[in-house]
Amino acid sequence: MLEHCTPWPEALAARYRAQGYWRGETFPGVLNERIEQHGERLAIVSDTRRWSYQALGAEVERMAAGFHALGIGAKDRVVVQLPNCAEFFAVIFALFRLGALPVFALPAHRRFEISHFFQHTQAVAYVIADRHAGFDYRSLAGEVKAGVPSLRHVLVLGEPGAYRSLDDLPRLAGELPPPPRPGDVAFFQLSGGSTGTPKLIPRTHDDYLYSIRASAQICQLSAESVYLSVIPAGHNFTLSSPGSLGTLYAGGTVVMCAHPSPEVALAWIARERVTITALVPPLVPVWLDAVKSLKPDLRSLKVVQVGGARFSSDMARRVTQELDATLQQVFGMAEGLVNYTRLDDPLDVILHSQGRPISPDDEIRIVDDDDQPVALGEIGHLLTRGPYTIHGYYQAEEHNARAFTSDGFYRTGDLVRLGLDGNLVVEGRAKDQINRGGEKISAEEVEHQLLAHASVVDCAIVAMPDAYLGEKSCAFVIRQDESVRGIDLIRFLRERGLATYKIPDRIEFLARFPKTGVGKISKKHLRQDIEARLAAASTNP
Repeated sequence: MLEHCTPWPEALAARYRAQGYWRGETFPGVLNERIEQHGERLAIVSDTRRWSYQALGAEVERMAAGFHALGIGAKDRVVVQLPNCAEFFAVIFALFRLGALPVFALPAHRRFEISHFFQHTQAVAYVIADRHAGFDYRSLAGEVKAGVPSLRHVLVLGEPGAYRSLDDLPRLAGELPPPPRPGDVAFFQLSGGSTGTPKLIPRTHDDYLYSIRASAQICQLSAESVYLSVIPAGHNFTLSSPGSLGTLYAGGTVVMCAHPSPEVALAWIARERVTITALVPPLVPVWLDAVKSLKPDLRSLKVVQVGGARFSSDMARRVTQELDATLQQVFGMAEGLVNYTRLDDPLDVILHSQGRPISPDDEIRIVDDDDQPVALGEIGHLLTRGPYTIHGYYQAEEHNARAFTSDGFYRTGDLVRLGLDGNLVVEGRAKDQINRGGEKISAEEVEHQLLAHASVVDCAIVAMPDAYLGEKSCAFVIRQDESVRGIDLIRFLRERGLATYKIPDRIEFLARFPKTGVGKISKKHLRQDIEARLAAASTNP
């Protein structure tokens, strides 16, 4: 196991191998098998590419040789920040082949987050697009590079500017180094944690490929499946549940949609005969309204997955009534555990639950504040352990002591209840975190950023309800200088390079904070405060 990563206890690892969950597969090995099985079948479609499995393999080989010639090798960390494009897969599979470790950044991340990833991992390379959604990532690379000594290579999809183009990698004769082993860490994903900057989640070839393989089976994928990737490609949901990697595992076709707007996405579904796609809840009503007005040809669409945030049963019912496709609710986390409603579940289960775990060996505990089990059907904290759930974050020993029990159960931070049928119902979050339409925001992280402003004496970030996104963020601030306005604080956070989705949607100024009995800021009362303000505004427009 990679240094600073927590290994699975050997007894559990032996059990997972004996049960056939861990089959000794690796990503390079799986890709080679699919190339042999499906050579000329279509693997990846994007705005600019239509790659067969054979063509994908050739591009992976070219990039792996080029990265190797640059000196990128086993255990080197590489921050990958690409939009939904075919080249995303060529890059990550080339890194997999070398045993290098992608760090999956999201297109929305900016200087603050990207610099943290480099400083935390000592990454040696940064893979970006030239521009996407009006933002120039080459300028961001320049800002990051100035403060990160480990960054040796910036590789650009498109016009490289001052850097090197992905189309112009060096060519090196000779063999590549040996491929990785099944138990090796394959990449790092990002947590949606509630404390500080995002934690890094190490996933191995063995554990992640089990999750992908089992997800593909549950979702009934085959070589005839066509998956539309709408959510950013590096998200765990769109990567593996079953996502793009599950589709490639099954020998199907992945369609990379660079923009989630229904006008773009629905046209892709009609044109490429998409059979399955995944959405976060805020996209659902927008898509349903667009279906009514645009009347696209959706006859090929069989499954619509929804996950990433709480999904109301009323909106779930709309999906089942307005689309001729099966709704599948998905509840999971990049740390591991994934739950699905099954495609043949009764409608009541699909509408009112978030499904049950992938694996018979996914162990679930639902406990009270004292870690004691709650009665069946009661709400409690979700703890889990299983063949694809990590036992620790990367280089986070102090945090791991709080996030995991002594016997290896992960404290998810979710409040759930378990039904008699084994399906989970998600009731909310116990961690201090805002789920803004599927994007997880650590309140503590944003609070630390605001406290850097000279006029901010104290602050607290809480979730406020929103009909579209589920939750938005509200910052309550005590200031020294009453001339400082909310817009000044927003501008300050932007200048510090914080991702746009983390910047508070609303700022309220207070003279003092409500306190708990032990003298801490009462976020419960602050949440009640903003809810009362919103309610008053809605009745007195």
